[in-house]
Amino acid sequence: MSITYSISDLARELDVTTRAIRFYEEQGMLSPERKGQERIYSPKDLVALKLILRGKRIGFSLAECKELIDLYDPSSGNRKQLETFMGKIAARRAQLEQQLLDIRQMQLELDTAEERCLAALAETERKQGVNA
Repeated sequence: MSITYSISDLARELDVTTRAIRFYEEQGMLSPERKGQERIYSPKDLVALKLILRGKRIGFSLAECKELIDLYDPSSGNRKQLETFMGKIAARRAQLEQQLLDIRQMQLELDTAEERCLAALAETERKQGVNA
């Protein structure tokens, strides 16, 4: 007998809401069996949900997560999935590096604007002190 999970089992184990699990199911990212109204999730669904949650934490879109899930193939050692994942990690890292550069540039521009404001305020105060 293979291991199965109820929706509440998955929610509890991965600290996610049942509503979120149903959403991922609606997006075609999970495919539980049905027994009447009850959803029965497989270990593959558990792995997929872990991948979705990990992907979200590192900034992947749902489409990217779905692509990785669709590549799940334990018979091949998941080589294609892992190679694709590594490519996405590299792309995400490059994107974050660019964002860091953009933030540093913005901070420099803020510093310059602040210095100009302080200089203008000091000049205004100096002129007012002369006119007083």
